[in-house]
Amino acid sequence: MVIEEWKKCGIATKFPTYRNSKLVTVESWLKGKRVDDEAEGLWRINDGIYDFTDFIEKHPGGEFWIRETRGTDITEAFEAHHLTSAPSKMIEKYKVRDAVKPRIYTLTMHENGFYKTLKRRVAEKLKTIDNSPKQRSDLIHLGLLVSIFLFAIASARLNSLLFLALAGTALVWTCVTAHNYFHRRDNWRMYTFNLSMLNFCSWRVSHAMSHHIYPNSYLDLELSMFEPLLCWIPNPHIKSMMMRYVSWITEPFAYAIAFFLQMATRIYYSLTHTNIMYWHDLIPLTIPLSIYLGSDWPLMLCLRQWLYMTAIASFAFCVIGLNAAHHDPAIYHEGDANREDRDWGLFQVDTIIDRGDLKKSQFLVLTHFGDHALHHLFPTLDHGILPQLYPILYQTLDEFKGELRECNHIEHILGQHKQLLRIKPNLKPPGSK
Repeated sequence: MVIEEWKKCGIATKFPTYRNSKLVTVESWLKGKRVDDEAEGLWRINDGIYDFTDFIEKHPGGEFWIRETRGTDITEAFEAHHLTSAPSKMIEKYKVRDAVKPRIYTLTMHENGFYKTLKRRVAEKLKTIDNSPKQRSDLIHLGLLVSIFLFAIASARLNSLLFLALAGTALVWTCVTAHNYFHRRDNWRMYTFNLSMLNFCSWRVSHAMSHHIYPNSYLDLELSMFEPLLCWIPNPHIKSMMMRYVSWITEPFAYAIAFFLQMATRIYYSLTHTNIMYWHDLIPLTIPLSIYLGSDWPLMLCLRQWLYMTAIASFAFCVIGLNAAHHDPAIYHEGDANREDRDWGLFQVDTIIDRGDLKKSQFLVLTHFGDHALHHLFPTLDHGILPQLYPILYQTLDEFKGELRECNHIEHILGQHKQLLRIKPNLKPPGSK
């Protein structure tokens, strides 16, 4: 029943294989995508099959993006991560043939459509844009990074709950700010994301390749990884009454253990399947080590303080992230009616209600996933320069009958809890009168 209903409203012609996995992980998502995508074991962009094997080590953005996507359709990811036409011309020498079967994804990127029109205008604007806010972003990130260790050491030396809370806050803000950097070519700042026990490599898949490309759909790994604790898909066949109401009770617990659960899942998968751990998974240990070296506490107390601090950060991360933009009964979720214009960019806007209460502060935007719609549309751009693109975004939305909605954080929290309870799909397509 779920599959039949999905065929009517989904953004793809196949039900994603990974949703049937016993353990939903980044690896099961990639494995399922390689089964589903009709990429013929290579890389697919639109209706072309490309062999980027010899390009992996040459890719300016880093090897990871190309290596991990082998065997998949990367059309939308390729378009969203490259703003000029140069990459499209460059990859032609790697094309080996036309695809045998049509794409399974129903979203479009027509040259005269919303996204491609907006993209051309943004590319032109970037030639004259003020780039100084990028330096401010870097300073904010560096300040937060240093404050983690200062507050952590102070929490032990002074035995202070206040400094423990400040250390946890600095950790979550550093983690969210580091998200500004792992969408781009490899850089040292992306490694600071790992201080949270999360891993930027895994998040480049679950967040950049899955959530950013297919938000609020069955293909969105950030939805399915929370099930059955939390389920936002409005479908009674996968969200029982118990799941709907118990989720309000389990939600705080899920928030507090989210960081630990991600690490535990990756360790378990590495022990039972294939190793997916990296050397940089050891980065979180620099926090208890700094506490140990900077105080007279024994090692076990330092580890305990670190775990408390990480739990605070985990809880705050979920409060910020899950109430940032995507979950409200008025927002498109899998099963809701799609707009007639299936443009990928309009689909992104339909899955977002931005937080208008953040826009006056670059610090709040960086630390609270602000300017969300523009970030989804152009993920490689620094958050600091996104505000300069709003006039172009509003102009293009008006031309294509789109709408950028806004609300504050409290309204998002209320909407997210309503979405946890919702089981009836919206029959009115976005953009309809």
